[in-house]
Amino acid sequence: DFAEEFGFPLDLIKVTEGNPLFSKEEASDLIRMAEDEGVDKNEYQSGKYKLGGDWLTNLPNTRSWFNQKLETVFFPLLSHLFPEVVTSQSVLRAHSVSLLKYNSSHPRTDVHIDNGILAMTLAMTPKDEYVGGGTFFEHFDQVLPMDVGHGTFRPGSVRHGGHRVTSGTRYILGAFLLIEDRIEHVRRLKNRGSELRRAGDLNAAVKHFEWALALNPKCTTCLKDWAEILHSQKEFEIAESKIRTALQLLENKDSDALFTLGLLLSQQGRDKESIDAYKASVKLNAEDAELLYNLAIKLGEQGDKTEEMKMYALCTQVNPKFGGAWLNWGISLAEIDNL
Repeated sequence: DFAEEFGFPLDLIKVTEGNPLFSKEEASDLIRMAEDEGVDKNEYQSGKYKLGGDWLTNLPNTRSWFNQKLETVFFPLLSHLFPEVVTSQSVLRAHSVSLLKYNSSHPRTDVHIDNGILAMTLAMTPKDEYVGGGTFFEHFDQVLPMDVGHGTFRPGSVRHGGHRVTSGTRYILGAFLLIEDRIEHVRRLKNRGSELRRAGDLNAAVKHFEWALALNPKCTTCLKDWAEILHSQKEFEIAESKIRTALQLLENKDSDALFTLGLLLSQQGRDKESIDAYKASVKLNAEDAELLYNLAIKLGEQGDKTEEMKMYALCTQVNPKFGGAWLNWGISLAEIDNL
């Protein structure tokens, strides 16, 4: 929604500079309070990764701090940063707010978009307390580090992800925001389509994606979800058309769409093109184990044993429990008498 107001591609990422929005001491007190409420004991599945942390609805004292900051700091700032869509701070609403904990066992998130018109990420831990981290923005192919008390504010449709933390602990607070006087018809249709897809009603799901695209032909998530449905129905050529339209809108900077394109091309026997799509996806996101595994298989089928084994090595580095990669890697080594 509101692509014309924001501009396209969505590149309106606002980053705080200078004085932090809250002090290191205040953040430390908040984390202690949240840990007293059990935030460090909880985890849940999100996409391909398990995340540490919890929703603020389950952390009442932490939520109270956040609500006070909304009124005095965050809502006034968002109103100032995004006059294109925010008429007054009084119309802003926060939902789906979480405090996430990154460490070596819960290192990162998928690259994703957020379910709101606007979104924000706030750093709650000093940079010297962890290694790695930061927010990866796929469109710019950059990782943005943030020290405690600083944040990023952006349209919810900017693709991003929590970058891998290799040691130490990093907390961030993330929030999706809605606007009372702005109805997101496209997002609602797309979300309803996704719900129908999960329920198995694919025809109804496609109808909702069609309606959303009639309102906004640049709804790339609608195109991608529709393509995945067509893929499951073995309509490979039509699915390819949908996914290529999405990639054109995104300037080929969407690792998930490129992965889907690689799958579709492989299904059509266009192996060289499939490898090119997979490689383009790896260039954007080299931490997708399934992607690396698929690329390795394709390279092996083409007789490129050296690159095949490199991909298996990367795959097992990203996910040491990926049994198929270990097995295939071992077979490839045996085939060249490297026992």
